[in-house]
Amino acid sequence: MTGGITETVRGVDADSFRAALARFASGVVVVTARDALGAPHGFTASSFCSVSLRPPLVLVCLAETATSYDTFTRAADCGISILAHDQTAVAQRFATRGADKFTDGAFETLPNGTPAVRGALATLACRIRQRHTAGDHMILVAEVTHTGEGEGRPMLYFDGAFRELAS
Repeated sequence: MTGGITETVRGVDADSFRAALARFASGVVVVTARDALGAPHGFTASSFCSVSLRPPLVLVCLAETATSYDTFTRAADCGISILAHDQTAVAQRFATRGADKFTDGAFETLPNGTPAVRGALATLACRIRQRHTAGDHMILVAEVTHTGEGEGRPMLYFDGAFRELAS
């Protein structure tokens, strides 16, 4: 909705589209990079998937309105942390505009120099290979250069909220 008016794009209004896609459960990641001065930036995403095994490629989508958008248009490397069920506070902080995302010190440095969330289910150090504009988002395609695996249950995003699997 924009100004109380429902947007319609090619016969599908934005609210209906958003509601339909909210029915798709997905994992949650935090994606990080450093700007030209070395300052860390990051965002929470549920639009993440594997692309290829040879070479090992993943993709993640970032909204043009994100505060870290400019950093990711220029960064050569990124880090991806696949979040565990008990990392909701981290996911919310990285999804909040203007939040001081790196304050608590619960980060480690990946071999490519990007931060990763300590205690994540998995971490990926990546080299950004391609950027594509798609509507109001940028699709980042990145080659995985290093992996790390942790323990725990996954965090899910479903129906507009962070969730966890029942045990």
